[in-house]
Amino acid sequence: MKNVGLHASLILAVLVIIVSTTVAGCAPGQGPVRQTVNPQEAQQIADNATIYGFPLVIMDLTRQVFTAFPAPGQGGAPANQFANGRTFPDSTFVNVVRPNADTLYSTAWVDTSREPIILSVPDTQGRYYLLPSLNYWTDVFASPGSRTTGTGAGNFAITGPNWSGKLPAGITEMKSSTRWVWIIGRFTCYGSSDYENVWNLQDQLKLIPLSAWGTDYVPPANVPVDSSVNTQVSPLDQLLAMDAPTYFNYVCQLMVDNPPYKADATALDSLARIGVKPGADYKSYYSGLDANVKSAIQTGYESALARIPTTVMGPVKNGWQMMYGTGDYGTNYMFRAAVAYQGLGANLIDDAFYPSSSVSSDENKFSSVNKYLLHLNKDQVPPVNGFWSLTMYNDKALFAANPINRYSLGSLSDPPLVTNPDGSIDLYIQGDSPDSSKVSNWLPSPASGGFSVTLRLYWPQQQVMDKSWVPPAVQMVD
Repeated sequence: MKNVGLHASLILAVLVIIVSTTVAGCAPGQGPVRQTVNPQEAQQIADNATIYGFPLVIMDLTRQVFTAFPAPGQGGAPANQFANGRTFPDSTFVNVVRPNADTLYSTAWVDTSREPIILSVPDTQGRYYLLPSLNYWTDVFASPGSRTTGTGAGNFAITGPNWSGKLPAGITEMKSSTRWVWIIGRFTCYGSSDYENVWNLQDQLKLIPLSAWGTDYVPPANVPVDSSVNTQVSPLDQLLAMDAPTYFNYVCQLMVDNPPYKADATALDSLARIGVKPGADYKSYYSGLDANVKSAIQTGYESALARIPTTVMGPVKNGWQMMYGTGDYGTNYMFRAAVAYQGLGANLIDDAFYPSSSVSSDENKFSSVNKYLLHLNKDQVPPVNGFWSLTMYNDKALFAANPINRYSLGSLSDPPLVTNPDGSIDLYIQGDSPDSSKVSNWLPSPASGGFSVTLRLYWPQQQVMDKSWVPPAVQMVD
């Protein structure tokens, strides 16, 4: 009898463990929720989960807005079609902060759910270009272009996480770990007189389903637009308006087609303690939680959203914010979220590096009432295999109106920059025009208020990657 009782006790204990585990992890709506965390733990896990899932949500909202077009236009295009920017923005452009006046963009959102999509690239005749391709976690998993594949014509098959098969000869696979891929292409443009040359290249970019390869494929026209997509509110503001259960439910659903990395296993185990896991019906799960745990989850969610944009994204050297490691984040979830919040779509440093500054050597903020000089010794000129530029932004991070409509200058400037006899370069940052001999090196500052400047280094050399190159501080001058 003692053995029977012992066996019964063991069986009962096992059943308790099984039931406890099953109830705590049961499918939402199929049973009660067993509390596995206290409010303090729930708040911290919710904070972590918000940071972890941020790139998925902001990418999906951005995709919805930029694909809500029946046909390609400058503002967007249907999935699997390119939207081509045809002109440089000017001071009237307010849609995107820190716009670019060096390249014309060609962007596309690629859906790999049905089959691979073949990206066909023309011969650019030596013109610098890049086509970084981001998965839904904002990692750049492939980057066709001058640096990696040269400037000749090429064909690349963008394949999704569940595809396996054989590709036609001459096509290079670009394997994405997520269903959706964002291509953010850029072609060097030498000014308005060069527009038509770039347009010709943009028009030769093609996205062709594998099943249509080798045919005279024409993308669909008048593509239906999802009327539920909110095109009046920015993706970021749409995200910030969500409550915790809505946000976490969104994350759970997005992780199905855009699965996490194997390296995320530890993080996912923790997130599952508050019900955040691929495919979960989070709203149902959340509704069964204790009121104190619900409140803690909402608090953790809000605290993370407030902290993400304040995150320092790299060291400051000589007044320049040096942001290394973009486009390949590993398990640095906070850095990944911060970049997605402040500069969604960032490149690999191998392709482009963007130091920014808003202070002079005396550590005072730039002011339009002052004059400044950026003196680059010969060994301080940005080391690039592509090209470099310095761009001016007003206190809203937009282009500033100025008498000569110049928003950037650099190695591709027309007229060319004047170089000093010793190989150094002086860039004059001020509101009023300098002497006529210096106008080619003049970057006009706004008529009033503060401002900031950004250096852009395309295809930077090794001394940038190994962090040994640092731009000198901007000096205030009389």
